[in-house]
Amino acid sequence: MRLTKRTNISMRVLMYCGANNDRLVTKSEIAECCNTSENHLAQVINRLGQLGFLHTQRGRNGGITLGRPMEEITVGEVFRAVESSVPITECFAEGENTCPLVDACKLRPAIARATEAFYQELDGMLLSELVCGNDSLMQIMAPAACMSRPALHA
Repeated sequence: MRLTKRTNISMRVLMYCGANNDRLVTKSEIAECCNTSENHLAQVINRLGQLGFLHTQRGRNGGITLGRPMEEITVGEVFRAVESSVPITECFAEGENTCPLVDACKLRPAIARATEAFYQELDGMLLSELVCGNDSLMQIMAPAACMSRPALHA
């Protein structure tokens, strides 16, 4: 299984907001710290806002915060919401499936069970578990640490 770049960036954004939960954060500081382009980030932030994971405030004094407490956000919920439009294999793509084996395939149900097991494992992990008490993460995601690191994103 391979996660999309969108999911990876989504988790970085949520962890950054969680690590800086005491203030509004900006798109540019997240891009700097999380090593991603502001274009990708803008799309991800917009989607996470639509899904209720983030609260965005526009304007000169605007920024981004978590849309609800870290203790109420599971990693599985985020992955499902962000990955929902990406089928695991072609045979799960409604309307786009061209596999001639679909009616006789015994692999498809196994893949479905494995995918559900993957999500169930992540359902048991809260955003707060990734952030709270994680001193290494807090050092990486402190604004001063991000500013001193060379940018690698395009």
